[in-house]
Amino acid sequence: MIDIVEADLSLSAHGEALIKLMDLYALDPMGGGKGLSSYVKANLPTELAKRKSAHVILAFVDEQPAGLMVCFEGFSTFACKPLLNIHDLMVALPYRGKGLSKLLLRKAEEIARHLGCCKLTLEVLEGNQVAQSAYKACGFSGYELNPQMGKALFWEKKLEDECSK
Repeated sequence: MIDIVEADLSLSAHGEALIKLMDLYALDPMGGGKGLSSYVKANLPTELAKRKSAHVILAFVDEQPAGLMVCFEGFSTFACKPLLNIHDLMVALPYRGKGLSKLLLRKAEEIARHLGCCKLTLEVLEGNQVAQSAYKACGFSGYELNPQMGKALFWEKKLEDECSK
């Protein structure tokens, strides 16, 4: 049996599922290949619960944590409406190929529509062809305002501190 739920991070079972799945994701080559720090494991559910713009979606298969999505509300200045950014999406290895990512994406879209969002956004690694295929099958595409200017690129600048080590 598959259950897709918006997490209640005040429930220890949901917090534990979040940590377990995020750690599996972090250990995967697509998540950087390095597990979560002890700081993240101890604080992630509490810190996410403090953020009203955060939405955590969990997939359970036969009551076992199997997939995870973490989304954050943003705002489109061009549309003057909210958007929902899919920050993390993962399915644990034993559960891949069973359509869980599509179910998670469907739940995110349901939440986004309820919030009045104009779009869903996400980033994906160039080398993650499996994820790109799943996203395309669900209607996602590269972002561009003007084809002559090309597709948008996602960049970062890390701000190191003791908590992120």
